[in-house]
Amino acid sequence: MELAKMSLTDLRRLQSKVENEIRRRNDVARRDLLKRMEKMAKDEGLSLSDVLSSAPAAAEKRETRRKPKANTKKATGSVAKYRHPENPAIGWSGRGRKPQWVIDWLAQNKPIEELRVPEAA
Repeated sequence: MELAKMSLTDLRRLQSKVENEIRRRNDVARRDLLKRMEKMAKDEGLSLSDVLSSAPAAAEKRETRRKPKANTKKATGSVAKYRHPENPAIGWSGRGRKPQWVIDWLAQNKPIEELRVPEAA
């Protein structure tokens, strides 16, 4: 089957068939897994609902542990080496991606040193 030679209508039909087959296989896999899990729980003398009722608490604990720590760069603050020529409240540390105002400044063939903060020099 060569997709490049198929009409758009035929491709959409094929897409629909593929999506339906994926859904069907997911359903079959889900049912099979559920049966295996029920058997495993029964072998341990438990019901599957007993096992699953404790699962959300464990998942919440994992999510809590996985939350990223506060960004230490922002917490400590970066020292601005360059200041916006018209708005001194806007600065750039000279690290990472250049802000648009620096790009615009350089596009005018102006030296970046004119934007440098005197204390950072």
